[in-house]
Amino acid sequence: MSTSVAAPLLEVRDLGKRFGGLTALAGVSFSVDAGETVGVMGANGAGKTTLFSLIAGNARPSSGTILLDGRRIDGLSPDRICRLGVARTFQIVKPFPGLTVLENLRTAAMFGRVALGDRGRADRHAMAVLDEIGMSELAAAPAATLTLAGQKRLEVARAIATGARIVLLDEVMAGLTATEVAQMLETLRRMRDSRRLTLVVIEHVMQALMKLCARIVVLHHGERIAEGTPEAIGRDERVLSVYFGATAT
Repeated sequence: MSTSVAAPLLEVRDLGKRFGGLTALAGVSFSVDAGETVGVMGANGAGKTTLFSLIAGNARPSSGTILLDGRRIDGLSPDRICRLGVARTFQIVKPFPGLTVLENLRTAAMFGRVALGDRGRADRHAMAVLDEIGMSELAAAPAATLTLAGQKRLEVARAIATGARIVLLDEVMAGLTATEVAQMLETLRRMRDSRRLTLVVIEHVMQALMKLCARIVVLHHGERIAEGTPEAIGRDERVLSVYFGATAT
């Protein structure tokens, strides 16, 4: 008796991206199962944010394919990909500064995957997300008045408010204090588990990445050079050499 194996939620196959004569990604392949938290690690210029831009539709691949639930999404517009259940945050926070926190999430709820066209329903959905992420008391605050930590949390909340199944988190802990990093880690774990989210995480805070992710993909000069558990990555000689400037002993 054969047993069927569930297809990955997200699959990247031989993905490449060139900008003129510059190769940002070359032949990158990996997959992410539903409910997984996968890290993407690499030095500046490794191609991490380019990878996210291709998955989210902000840029088109030069080669390769991207599949969501077995369906090709490479080349689709960002709004269509969002409505299919992929949301992202940005390394440089990009709230709607003239809108309140609630209005930022209302926009996500109305135009994302949940597509709540009624303002009342959208606001109730948004407030539920804000309450769970610990920002309900800031609902009426203009987004521009938030601290960096607050704007990072708003980025996460807005992505979740779209109704995403998979959230691409681009350095949401960069610039935060050690206490704020710990709080963000707890928030991400709680939201992931309560909403059954799949997370793909770019992060330079290595301890946070190691604690949050079950598996890590390592990029170097646009190529995947390693993939494995945090423990295996921490012992990988090539990773230690190209990323940390050291060799294993």
